[in-house]
Amino acid sequence: MNIDLNAIEETLMGPLWSRAKLSREHNSLLNDIKAIELIEQIDYDFSTFDRELSFESGLVYAARAKQFDDKIKAYIMEHPNASIVNIGAGLDTTFYRIDNGTIHWYDLDLPNVIAIRKQLLQEPDRTTYISKSLFDKSWCKEVKHTEDGVFMIAGGVLMYFKEEQVKQFLSLLADNLSGGEIIFDSTSKLSVVLSNLTLWRMGMEGVNVKWALKDANEIKKWDARIKVMEQFSYFRGIPRDPAWGEEIKTWMDLIDEIKILNIFHVSV
Repeated sequence: MNIDLNAIEETLMGPLWSRAKLSREHNSLLNDIKAIELIEQIDYDFSTFDRELSFESGLVYAARAKQFDDKIKAYIMEHPNASIVNIGAGLDTTFYRIDNGTIHWYDLDLPNVIAIRKQLLQEPDRTTYISKSLFDKSWCKEVKHTEDGVFMIAGGVLMYFKEEQVKQFLSLLADNLSGGEIIFDSTSKLSVVLSNLTLWRMGMEGVNVKWALKDANEIKKWDARIKVMEQFSYFRGIPRDPAWGEEIKTWMDLIDEIKILNIFHVSV
């Protein structure tokens, strides 16, 4: 299937390709069968990703997916009928890995991306696609079945916006989905530079990581309703597969130590 993406929308292909590649070659960390199926369906030149995205980059994407999966699973153990909102869903396949058979799932993204998603992934039962900007507060009204809680994920999304926009977004959640929880990731300022260099090498002109957050205490100052529940490194608790080699293990340990890539869990 042929799909047409602009530069910003192309950022959704890297995580998909990386999850599929790692699942094929090293599925001890993540076994994303649906990602593999999608890669086989799409008529797209993935050679740039193969050339520019290192094994370490693939581990980053897979580790984030694993951490998000574990957080969702923990939440729906306590709230089996919850609504889960995937913000900036792209071609994410989390639902297929964590579905408990009773949750209500919402994939939110811009209209063109949702149109592509519908071509490749028809809406499963209990899943709703929402074609709106994350800054359009009206999407919150489309999230139903909130009696057993609302849990949101935003992987690889907020870092592409300016800090003021991220502040606006979190306040929007507090205004409209009070009591909900969200997990998202961000990078250090050093990682912003490295990420933008990678995007430039891949030819994604006009796409830039803009926002860095190293300490969750900063966002508590933005809005009194934001409560930080947890902050941790991408590779916290991720087993170091001996097949990856000692250099990869050392690199993962370093990422954990200097906190260059972090996941944040907050309530609003």
